[in-house]
Amino acid sequence: MKVVVDMNKCKDHGQCVFAAPDVFQLDDNGRLAYVSDPDDTLRDEVEEAADVCPLQAIRIQD
Repeated sequence: MKVVVDMNKCKDHGQCVFAAPDVFQLDDNGRLAYVSDPDDTLRDEVEEAADVCPLQAIRIQD
């Protein structure tokens, strides 16, 4: 699984951080940081993060 975030769409709302904290974090400047190739055991959390993103900036590629 590969996680892709369109950083041009992302406005750092942070909903993904709540849904999948092992994959998404906000850095010290409040900008999104994420693991682009998380373990497949985190798929459900990543899918939830993609679903709750208000700007639909998160995609999952297999």
